[in-house]
Amino acid sequence: MEIAILALGCFWGPEEKFSKVEGVLKTEVGYCGGNRNSTTYEEVCTGSTNHAEVVKIEFDEKIITYDNLLKKFFEMHDPTTLNRQGPDIGTQYRSEIFFTNDTQKKIAEDIKSKLNEKFNGKIKTNISEQKNYCKAEDYHQKYIQKRN
Repeated sequence: MEIAILALGCFWGPEEKFSKVEGVLKTEVGYCGGNRNSTTYEEVCTGSTNHAEVVKIEFDEKIITYDNLLKKFFEMHDPTTLNRQGPDIGTQYRSEIFFTNDTQKKIAEDIKSKLNEKFNGKIKTNISEQKNYCKAEDYHQKYIQKRN
C-alpha cells in the first residue's frame, strides 16, 4: 500500500472520484502544506495557515501506479489556474502534489514537465514535500449542521 496526497480544489468532489478508482483502497479529506500541524476549516478559509484542501489516497500500487494516479489527478481539475478551481477561490484551492518520498517527487516532476509542454508552460501545480497533513475531522458534520 502507498499514500498519495493531492490538492485539486475543494476536496469533496475529487475525494468521491478517487474513491471509485480501481486500486484505491481508502480516501479521506484533509489539509496539507500549512505552517502548523493542526487546523480547522474556518482557519484554512482565512488563508493564514497556508494549508491546501487535499485528498489523502491509500492505494495498491500493484493495481494502480502512482504515475497513473497522477494522470487522473491532472484530468480531474484545471492545473493552469492559480489558487482556484471553478467558483472556489483562495490558496486552499490550489493545485499541488504533496510527495511522501523521492520516487514520488521524481514521478510528479516528470509528469508535470511533460504536461507543461502540452500546455505551453501554463501548469500552476506545485510539487512539495508533504508537511503538516491533518484530517478534516469535523468539517462535514459542521457543514451539515449549518445547512439545517
